Amino acid sequence: MATATKIVSKKVLRTLCGILLTYFIIVLVDLQLRTRNPISPGAERGAGERFQNHAVNSLSKDGNILSKSSDGGRSDSSRGENKDRDFSDNRRPSSWSSLTPQDIFIAVKTTGRFHRTRLDLLLDTWISITKEHTYIFTDTPDVEITSKGYNLVLTNCPPEHSHQALSCKMAAEYDRFMASDKRWLCHVDDDNYLNPGALLSLLSAFPLDSDIYVGKPSLDRPMKAHELLEANKTKEVTFWFATGGAGFCLSRQLAEKMAPWASGPRFEETSASIRLPDDCTVGFIVERRLGVRMVHSPLFHSHLENLLMLSPRYISQQVTLSYGLFENKMNSIELKGAFSKEDDPSRFKTVHCRLYPFTSWCP
Repeated sequence: MATATKIVSKKVLRTLCGILLTYFIIVLVDLQLRTRNPISPGAERGAGERFQNHAVNSLSKDGNILSKSSDGGRSDSSRGENKDRDFSDNRRPSSWSSLTPQDIFIAVKTTGRFHRTRLDLLLDTWISITKEHTYIFTDTPDVEITSKGYNLVLTNCPPEHSHQALSCKMAAEYDRFMASDKRWLCHVDDDNYLNPGALLSLLSAFPLDSDIYVGKPSLDRPMKAHELLEANKTKEVTFWFATGGAGFCLSRQLAEKMAPWASGPRFEETSASIRLPDDCTVGFIVERRLGVRMVHSPLFHSHLENLLMLSPRYISQQVTLSYGLFENKMNSIELKGAFSKEDDPSRFKTVHCRLYPFTSWCP
């Protein structure tokens, strides 16, 4: 009897071991399958949302983008709570409406001595596409340009590259935009190539009734400044700003709120109060005075960065490009094409012919 009991116990033990081993194998196989085929967090998102996540960091409930910002970037006025909001193409709010190229006021800042050496290149390339809604702000008359129907805005600003002169032209850009019916103000310099299609795609990612200030900072930290107060006192302030050398854009709703510090002579007065140039002044007004955070976008580029690092594969997706000399060497994108580097040192012609291959002068 005892022997029979032992035999039964052994059979039961072997059966239990077999069941446990089988369960372990099933769990192990399932774990391996999950590891090999992870579900991407963004796999079910629409293409529009993927593009937006590439262009900006995140969107708050009121349409502002919560990007990198320090505590010092807080506004003097109170801020409301920011909650995440999904702005994917499949769930666009009713405030979204179609944006056209003509809705964008493009302002190009230049000076007389760069009309032939810089501006003519832009006129032959991207401005030929955006001619109707591009406005060139300069300090020197140019019959050659105006006779071709371009919108040349002659300012009364000095031709120097001083804080005052730069802010004078930015003030002219702002006032001219406010007098128009355009939905966006986008500023670029005369050494920028602007990709109209990429710009339209970027701005279309935002609802029209939002406060948007989008661009790329030239610093990896907020700007520090000393604001002049009454009785000759100063106060240290910090804020992010989008470098004008890469270009930036402002929505109309935000631009309207900037008026107390930007319209008429006020922009130059605000610039003088922090003793910084035009692009810094825009960031100061937006972040410090209005409490709106700047959208940090990787799609804008200036000559202050190493442009050789831009992959040719993604150049057509960038909003702006630039060029310039760094340590007596040309700093421009690396892009092969029919034009040699001697004929096209900025590579703007090469880019333009890749985007618009049927242009008459493209090989």
